[in-house]
Amino acid sequence: VQLQASGGGLVQAGGSLRLSCTASGRTDSRYAMGWIRQAPGKERQLVGTIGRSGASTYYSDSVKGRFTISRDIAKNMVFLQMDSLKPEDSAIYYCAADHTLHNIVVVTPEYQGQGTLVTVSS
Repeated sequence: VQLQASGGGLVQAGGSLRLSCTASGRTDSRYAMGWIRQAPGKERQLVGTIGRSGASTYYSDSVKGRFTISRDIAKNMVFLQMDSLKPEDSAIYYCAADHTLHNIVVVTPEYQGQGTLVTVSS
């Protein structure tokens, strides 16, 4: 499975961005998906996950209530809507996939694509 994230950019604090992730290769709804981020000099951090059917989502406390994950199974795409952005949200955001959702939660996904940079200015 190949994952490609897009949609990053520079935004002011309080603004919004929507990231997209396109999966290609052996894709189907058997994969749980998620987003992971890494800021300069910091460890990778889970942003959130979405289950195989798209019915269940999980968010880290740092983004809960501000970020929303969704997926379009037919198009093999996952989205991350980021609202009320803060400077501490600045990071490279990576799309992740795994047969087991727990592996994404512990930030060791089977698949992780190239990231997209998000910069939030104060």
